[in-house]
Amino acid sequence: MVLEILGGIWSGSLALLADSGHMAIDTAAVALGLFAIWIARRPPTDQRTFGYYRAEILAATVNGALLVAVAVWIFYEAFGRLNEPHPVNGPLMTVIAVGGLIVNLVGIGLVRGHSHSNLNMRAVTLHLIFDALGSAGAIIAGVLVWRQGWVLADAIVSMLIGTLILHGAFKLLGECVDILLESVPAGMNAEMLRVDLRKVDSVTEVHDLHIWSIASGVIAMSAHVKVKSGADHGCVLAACTQMLHDKHAIDHATLQLEPETYSHEDTHLDCQRTKG
Repeated sequence: MVLEILGGIWSGSLALLADSGHMAIDTAAVALGLFAIWIARRPPTDQRTFGYYRAEILAATVNGALLVAVAVWIFYEAFGRLNEPHPVNGPLMTVIAVGGLIVNLVGIGLVRGHSHSNLNMRAVTLHLIFDALGSAGAIIAGVLVWRQGWVLADAIVSMLIGTLILHGAFKLLGECVDILLESVPAGMNAEMLRVDLRKVDSVTEVHDLHIWSIASGVIAMSAHVKVKSGADHGCVLAACTQMLHDKHAIDHATLQLEPETYSHEDTHLDCQRTKG
């Protein structure tokens, strides 16, 4: 990062400065990601009964916002250079960009295997991937400036890097927003889950069904399930829980079993009359 900052100043390259600025944010992103992992491992409390799982989502959201900020800065600087081209030292820019690419590829190799089911680690990996793309773009721009004398290549490549960063940032933020709004997790179908619960022996109706993610890879659900009169509620609950685990990979389910004749409205009214 320090070499790219110095190289960007010495060579006059916006692409190198953009990449180094992104690396500076990456340093904060990795630190924030590690802090979120540490916090998420803390046990639940009476005030936070789900524990601190959502810390990783907050960290991923902040990282996504930082990516957007970097992209906006890159666009701002690139438009300025399109109007007023700056001299760029192509050979120096290319050499430093190659070094940056090597470092970023090593970083990606270290963390990518842990990013498949964790939004926080995916955010960190995205930072490193976009850093690598930035270095690759800087190499291309450096060669064009060096061999062809096309100074505008530096600004154009910087804008392409900014576009890639925005795309990844918005996708990441969208996933974070879905979790924070407790949307149905991607790949899950609420209606299909409702149908599968109705197929369980003695189940007659399913309502008030909710499915959400506590954190990436941690899915929870709740539902009211009506069962036939005389059915063994323990057996029905066990069958429902087993089906949710086997077919939908849901291990945190809260099911309220109700007799067929049970009505929330009527029961409430009867209780009020009894109290009177």
